[in-house]
Amino acid sequence: MTDTLLNPADPPARQIEKLLVIASVLMRRVEQISDDGGAAYAQFQRAALLEDQVSMRTRELERALDLLNASNAALEGAHRETERARQNLADAIETVQEGFALFGPDDVLVMCNSRFCVHLTDVRPHLTPGLTFAAYVDLVSQSADLELPGGETAESWAVQRRRQHMDQHVIFNVRMRWDTWVQVSEHRTADGGTVVLQTDVTDLIRLERQELGRLLDDQERLVRATLDHINQGVAIFDAGQRLVGWNARLGVLLALPMVRMRVGAEFGALFDGLARQFRFGGGMTAERLAAWVDGRAGRPPVTFELRRDPRLILDVFAQEMPDKGFLFSFTDVTTERRAVEDMARAKETLEARVIERTLDLEDALAQAERANASRSRFVAAASHDLLQPLSAAKLFLSSVPETDLPAQVTEAIAKAQNALVSVEGILAALLDISRLESGKAALTVGPIAIGRLLAQLADEFAPLAAAKGLRLTVRPCEAVVLSDAGYLRRILQNLIGNAIRYTERGRVVVAARTRGAMLRLEVWDTGPGIPEAEQENIFKEFHRIAARASASEGLGLGLAIVDRAAALLGHPLGLSSRPGRGTVFMLQVPLTDPDALADLSSRIALPSGQIEGRIVLLVENDAELRRAMVLFLEKWGVAVIEAAGGEEALDLIEDLGILPDALIVDQHLGAGMNGLATLAAFRARAPDLPARLISADRGEGLGQAAAAADVGLLLKPVQPEALYAFLASATTKHASVKDPTTKGP
Repeated sequence: MTDTLLNPADPPARQIEKLLVIASVLMRRVEQISDDGGAAYAQFQRAALLEDQVSMRTRELERALDLLNASNAALEGAHRETERARQNLADAIETVQEGFALFGPDDVLVMCNSRFCVHLTDVRPHLTPGLTFAAYVDLVSQSADLELPGGETAESWAVQRRRQHMDQHVIFNVRMRWDTWVQVSEHRTADGGTVVLQTDVTDLIRLERQELGRLLDDQERLVRATLDHINQGVAIFDAGQRLVGWNARLGVLLALPMVRMRVGAEFGALFDGLARQFRFGGGMTAERLAAWVDGRAGRPPVTFELRRDPRLILDVFAQEMPDKGFLFSFTDVTTERRAVEDMARAKETLEARVIERTLDLEDALAQAERANASRSRFVAAASHDLLQPLSAAKLFLSSVPETDLPAQVTEAIAKAQNALVSVEGILAALLDISRLESGKAALTVGPIAIGRLLAQLADEFAPLAAAKGLRLTVRPCEAVVLSDAGYLRRILQNLIGNAIRYTERGRVVVAARTRGAMLRLEVWDTGPGIPEAEQENIFKEFHRIAARASASEGLGLGLAIVDRAAALLGHPLGLSSRPGRGTVFMLQVPLTDPDALADLSSRIALPSGQIEGRIVLLVENDAELRRAMVLFLEKWGVAVIEAAGGEEALDLIEDLGILPDALIVDQHLGAGMNGLATLAAFRARAPDLPARLISADRGEGLGQAAAAADVGLLLKPVQPEALYAFLASATTKHASVKDPTTKGP
């Protein structure tokens, strides 16, 4: 019920007043009403209870009122602090020396100081809180105090200003009336607002102008001094084709009077005099230069020449400048052009001399090559002619019976054989050096068992070493190398032979040492040694250190052959010598797989068997050599059918009606068929007939031809061992053959 009597919206004082009135009324009612049944007492109790509630509510209202008063006091204090802070901020902003304005996140002006837009007198009255940024920009763009840049309107300036406002930070300069400059900068605040600062930079701008003017003056003086001191003539024209700058060198080069060299002079007036005095070069003409200066088609950099006479040549360079002006530079290149022309003439003279000298050298080279070829042919021919009688002499001596001869005759025969061996060695050396120098030496590279080769050399040279009282030591070696067997043997023969020849006492040692993938063959001696000054000369032809050496001991070709053969094989050759102590020669040969030698050995069969009773057809045009070979073969019990030419041999076999067991045919048979043609005719009848071609021709061509015909080649002088081995390996049995074209039974 009390809730309906009291309005909670009433102030506390009003509610207390109502409660007091209600309590007073109730007390009077109690006093007026008599209640015999105790009703009055009950009403009293209710009134007391109501009074207690009123007191409690009154206390609560008093507390609420106290809290409200405290809140109002705090709020009032906050307002005072806010006003104080706002005033402090305003005071602080006012103390700033620049114009200051703060726009809120909604681009509405919050506050500004008195210096903001101080130069825009017609804008200042409108700067009140609540002004939008767009309105502010419009006011500024239309201000009479703003100096708009050339070509801009108030609208375009306002659009550009709003576009700048979109950036986070902006700084730019604005020109005002009376040549006043203001720098405007914008910065974003943390809550998205904008701070605009305006700084008067007039003094700075004017100072910069002064400094720039002073700098330009200094630069102008520097440029002027530079132009006056450079060796080129320079002319500078503005966009209107008027002369604005030049140097003294220009007048000297172009021979222009000083009255014509003035500021503002038209290019056309200067050009007319230029065209009359000079001839254009370098692809330039007067019309093209006029079109270039006109500039309608652009002005790319150009370079050309001006010639007044042979005594003056100018190199001209023209280029457009950024302000649409252009400049010319003139360089005197007369001296350089003369030098180039002189060099060209000298070059032509030198080229003619070089060509002449080259032709002379080519003629000399051709003569040398012809002389070398003639020498090689002479050596080959002479050796061939000498080897024929030499071969016959050796065969004659070999055919002499070894029994029932006086001791003096036997000794004479032995000496003759030794002399023939020496002559054969000399001829072989001459042929070797001839082939090596001509580059026609044929190589057959394959696996070689060094141990076997060294053993053969030990057997060959042991008697020579023993005869001189020397100890020859050949150390065994199981290595297999890759080389040409003939040339490698010849190299080692020459090295060992020289070591024995020039060593008077002591020993000669032949050894092999493995060095990685190479085998180093070494020949040591205890001879007199080789002086350092002679270590290159010893490899020259016919050079011998010991002058007392006789021709029978060699012609000084051994080491020359060694050097050229090693170079041909690609085997490095070296030597080390100590005079009075001895010398060592070293030859490096590549190692190879020993299995390669096993495969090769399996394909080679040693000659065996008896040759007695065999029939051999010998075709040799040299009567003495043919007779010597017949005597030699008959000594072995061989029946020999001899003929002087191929045609004679074919007719003889046709008449006899038999086929020999083997053929021995000389290559050079004079007129008619040669040796290969003769063998081809016989093999047409008997393809498997064993045959050997003999010749003193050691040229590469004959060896290739014999190999192509599958015919073995024996070189003169023919070695008895090689001849015996061939006959022993011939397995064709004696058989009667009748040519199908022959008539009769």
